Amino acid sequence: MTSTPLRADAARSRERILAAARRADPKDLRLNEVAREAGVGVGTVYRHFATAHALVEELTRDALERLNGIAREAAAGPDPGPAFETALRSVVDLHLESGGLQAVLLAAQDVSPEIAELKAATLAVLHEVLRNAQRAGAVRADLTADQVERLVCGIEYAVRLTPQDDRALFVDVLLAGLRPTP
Repeated sequence: MTSTPLRADAARSRERILAAARRADPKDLRLNEVAREAGVGVGTVYRHFATAHALVEELTRDALERLNGIAREAAAGPDPGPAFETALRSVVDLHLESGGLQAVLLAAQDVSPEIAELKAATLAVLHEVLRNAQRAGAVRADLTADQVERLVCGIEYAVRLTPQDDRALFVDVLLAGLRPTP
């Protein structure tokens, strides 16, 4: 799907809106505050992004594309166990870098058809990575991809609560819990 290129002034406004939104908390994004911070009218923000979720989707597009690449690389890896572990660590890192990624991944409905397509493709490959690791005996067979995603969200939340970055420790504990018990 191709879209008409924006006029130069509209493109500049859009970039200012995105820059202002990046400085805000994506979990509490208010379009009127983004407009004020970007130095544009609130109507300008709504012309570019009809809802706060549409703006969050655009902010996370790059992270979602990176997640897709991570998933594809893991799915193509020769050893499913280490590939799953590497992918999980990268997923946690992306969640922490892109505060809105969780909201986009867990959203029941997507605003942008392109984001919906990218999200569906990415989640399908991530599910494949998990199934491959389960078939290889590296991950418990009773876990679903949705459960693993919620555990990753829990790590994101826990890391944001602590003054020091305990992400490596939390991921190590999660991986130990995901392994099958003898």
